[in-house]
Amino acid sequence: MRLAAAAALAAMVLSAGARGQAPPAAGRHGRVIADTLWSQSLGVRKQALVYLPPDYDRDASRRFAVAYYLHGLWGNETDWVKLARLDAAMDSLIAAGGPAMIVVMPDGDDGWYTTWNSLGDWRGCLAHPPAKEPAASYCVPWPHYDDYVARDLVAHVDATFRTRAERAHRAIAGLSMGGLGAVALALAYPDVFSAAASHSGVLSPLYQGPHPFAGTPVYASDERALRAGWGERFWPLMVPVFGRDTAGWWARDPSRLARRLKESRGGPMPALFLDVGRDDGLADQSRAFHASLTALGLPHAYAEWPGKHDWAYWRAHVGESLAWLAERIAR
Repeated sequence: MRLAAAAALAAMVLSAGARGQAPPAAGRHGRVIADTLWSQSLGVRKQALVYLPPDYDRDASRRFAVAYYLHGLWGNETDWVKLARLDAAMDSLIAAGGPAMIVVMPDGDDGWYTTWNSLGDWRGCLAHPPAKEPAASYCVPWPHYDDYVARDLVAHVDATFRTRAERAHRAIAGLSMGGLGAVALALAYPDVFSAAASHSGVLSPLYQGPHPFAGTPVYASDERALRAGWGERFWPLMVPVFGRDTAGWWARDPSRLARRLKESRGGPMPALFLDVGRDDGLADQSRAFHASLTALGLPHAYAEWPGKHDWAYWRAHVGESLAWLAERIAR
């Protein structure tokens, strides 16, 4: 029911914008700023965009909950604002009576938000950096992207902005690669994040079939199956991160992380929100993870909506994850 309430609030404000109704009153817009930090976990300086809600500058004594939003593969820290209009969605949710929060959108490279299985080719990257980003920030000598987000970035944000620096007031979300990152980080760092949301996430990376999901998943059993499943477009970007054998992949699998956390009782289980488009090529991964959580007896919110693996879908549904997370960390 709380998912339905959050979805109703998000749908109300997003549909109002689509119909051309009045935007938030003048002076009631949040602002987006660029921030940088040194990450000891990566060995480079990284950038993040930070959404500060309308009241951040009005009351110097007020502190805010924080949601971290992770981009997808081949993306960057500007995607959520430029392509999903997250700032406008957040303004509208606040104007409709939703709780305000800070939203931080970090640069995650193509790092999958985990500690890599290898150091990668740092010198090769420096010699031939991607066109989208300078080598000085994209090529990292020590790829610990999980500690970068959960430790370096969180500590920097809490030291720089007026946050409610407690697990109960901190959440993480993401799309595609970032959906995996958000869920995996929340499960691996339950002391840091109390809730996580995934839009169209890579939530079962070893999943092989059937298509559509029919209740009994088949997982890759060796490198050949992994490579065939992901194809030559993705495989070169995944081998340094996950490795060539299934051991490294299972170690980062969200279902295994959830089971490990439940059985070890190593910390409180984060609240989880999952959605995916019905025509998304990764839909069966979300369905398989949903089934795994259900089998583990772990409550979570799950929804499928019309749509594909694209910005039209994420732009339409970012308000729902914002509303759902805000109800949990910002009230």
